[in-house]
Amino acid sequence: MPVAIYRFARDLRLEDHAGLSAASAHGDIAPALIVDRELEERLRCSPRRAAFFCGAVAALDAALRERGSALIVRRGEAPAELVRLAGELEAPAVVWSASYDRAGIAADADLQAAVEERGARAIAVHDAPAIPPEESTAARSSAGDGYRAFAPYYDVWRDLEPGSYEAPLLLSFIPAGLRSEALPAPADFGSSDHVPDGGAPRAREKLETFLRGTALQYSFAINVPADDLTSHLSADLTFGTIAARTVVRETRNRMDDPFLLSEERASLRLFIRALAMRDFFLQLSWYNPETSDTALQEKMRDFPFLQSHPHLEAWCQGRTGFPIVDAGMRQLRATGWMHPRVRAIAASFLCFDLGVDWRAGMAEWDRYLIEDDPALSVGNWQWIAGVGADLAAYPRIYNPYKQARRFDPGGSYTRKWISELAHGPARGLSETQQGSAQIELPLGGAERYPRPVIDHDRAARDFLARYQEFVTPAGGRRSSR
Repeated sequence: MPVAIYRFARDLRLEDHAGLSAASAHGDIAPALIVDRELEERLRCSPRRAAFFCGAVAALDAALRERGSALIVRRGEAPAELVRLAGELEAPAVVWSASYDRAGIAADADLQAAVEERGARAIAVHDAPAIPPEESTAARSSAGDGYRAFAPYYDVWRDLEPGSYEAPLLLSFIPAGLRSEALPAPADFGSSDHVPDGGAPRAREKLETFLRGTALQYSFAINVPADDLTSHLSADLTFGTIAARTVVRETRNRMDDPFLLSEERASLRLFIRALAMRDFFLQLSWYNPETSDTALQEKMRDFPFLQSHPHLEAWCQGRTGFPIVDAGMRQLRATGWMHPRVRAIAASFLCFDLGVDWRAGMAEWDRYLIEDDPALSVGNWQWIAGVGADLAAYPRIYNPYKQARRFDPGGSYTRKWISELAHGPARGLSETQQGSAQIELPLGGAERYPRPVIDHDRAARDFLARYQEFVTPAGGRRSSR
């Protein structure tokens, strides 16, 4: 029986796996993990990310051992190691999950060239999105590759059915015993974090728990950071411990429950829309890989965002004097995650109140986030910064005071993450969130919470004036494309 190599990377599971299904068509599967320089750099960015990845790899190896196989771990450059392994096994094919960011796409091209030069088939499979980019593009009525606006994309996406690869028991893996290096450990990447109980079983459990309960209140949870009731599947999706197809399919199945209330069904639709947005950003980067470090909107590529700011470090440390912004940044540092609503507020503050380049914010968050998908990160940051796929006429500048009053009116979220405000009277916190110059005095030896580092209203006006001057220079209007 011939053997096909499957290279695991951001798809650390056996269930509902497009790549393994493709590999199985060429023979028994040799499951491989290559720890190369690019992977090591991504994991060294964030200690929690490294620990999560190692836990997911360990769970994958355990699942393979239950089937009499084992993960084949090699360290080195992926093309050389996989070509070497293909020679050892006389494998006619090497299969892997496609990347969507520019660096990953280039690495895939190098791997394809090396494998094909050896005489084997190189097959990159769309596994990360629920709907592959080509499928959504094929359904569009106009010419061109991909979508630059979410609304028409979603109109097509929601009518497409994700593929199904839900037969892991039918997959055949080669027996354990081939030479392999040790499984990666957090210490390999400079992390001392504890390896969480994760991997595919835990991801499936989280999804089932979410769909049974808080998914039915998702329309509220997405806007109430204090309750922390969102799915928390972002890291699982980016490392592939669960398939986006599975999440979409199971959510749609949940919507078929005839006993759901209309608002519960609306919450599930909103969650599905968020999954569609994830696919949208993946296809956006797939067709526009240059956006990894360049604005999608040509008119904004030379906009003079600042590369530094006197208060940039205050933003990084969560000490801007704007409680909702600071709470988010402190939650990120403490947990490796930030509530989606607060991400938008904190990112808006960096780009518009401070006028700092979105790439600086993206790099800072990359040091702490557990999730790791550059294509999604770029898409989201460009959207907030007003340089990407958001087609709003003007930048969406969030007022942090109004956002706090609307989404954290009692201050529960800010109290949880800002120790200086945790025990003060409600009046003091309320005044702080409304922009009062009077900040509550510290109690006992507690540290004083800082005053606002800038005047938000003035900063917003100044940014809009610079934006208007840039997009409408003397003598005419800049082209939008």
